[in-house]
Amino acid sequence: MALSKKQSIAIGVIAAAVVAVVGGGGVALGINRPAEAVAAPEPSASAPAVEWVHTDPIPDAVAALEASGFAPIEPGKLTVAVGAFVPPLSYVPDGETLPAGTEPNIGSLIAESLGLEYNPVVVAWADWPLGIQSGKYDLITSNVTVTEERKELYDFASYRQDLLGFAVRSDSAIEKIEKADDISGLKVVVGSGTNQEKVLLSWNAELTAAGKAPAELNYYDDNAAATLALQSGRVDATFGPNATAAWAAKETGETKIVGIVPGGWPLQADIAAGTKKGNGLVEPVNVALEELIRNGKYADVLKVWNLESEGIETSQINPPGLPKS
Repeated sequence: MALSKKQSIAIGVIAAAVVAVVGGGGVALGINRPAEAVAAPEPSASAPAVEWVHTDPIPDAVAALEASGFAPIEPGKLTVAVGAFVPPLSYVPDGETLPAGTEPNIGSLIAESLGLEYNPVVVAWADWPLGIQSGKYDLITSNVTVTEERKELYDFASYRQDLLGFAVRSDSAIEKIEKADDISGLKVVVGSGTNQEKVLLSWNAELTAAGKAPAELNYYDDNAAATLALQSGRVDATFGPNATAAWAAKETGETKIVGIVPGGWPLQADIAAGTKKGNGLVEPVNVALEELIRNGKYADVLKVWNLESEGIETSQINPPGLPKS
């Protein structure tokens, strides 16, 4: 089966996400981050047209910032650490030099809500923890999952659910994957050492104990090979971060999401904006996010990137995080 360039690239994004590192681990590790996130990527040839959601200053958020005593690194600006890896989270569009996507747009909305200029800085994943602690960046919005270990050093205001998704070909007879029985006998692409692999191994153990056929786990290091395997029918499904899979499904129409599982399965955790613990910024950020949820700007961002499934109804300060490993 021949693949169009758009199909190949977009499904390759799924494969890239599938092999991402998603362990909850230490402070410097990230849930759902690409394994090779870098500070200065080339513009993405696969990205959709740039679409940004903007807002006016939110009086309550501005007042909360003034009352907090927090002083931005650069007066009048909110310096936000962002990554640059794959759509829809954060990527560099053709002809641009700075990332777009859900994470940068959430960061820009927070800045605008606080009456500050959005000042994004592209940061390699390994560098953000020290950068936030040392005061190099005011805030990070880069798909950071809340963990109990991270909460010892950072304050968080949640803005999205951390979810994993099962994707299949759009013409697949598979309509639902929600539990162990649903993967019995299927061939599933998954990344080694990831949370999603832990889910599948646990489900396979359940199936085996019940005398049922386990799923066959397929590990791919090459994105193109994983893409071809899915489209040619050699595998039945992929299992990785829901965000990238949902975007690819929207972009190409060649895949569909048939199941969603919490990223920290069996526990649920949220993606959140992070700042240095105790610096006073998290409260104004929370006020801003709450109003953005209420006035619909937040929903507009999720709709642009087909991520309504990851939306939350309220932003929490330091919500329950994944436990220490």
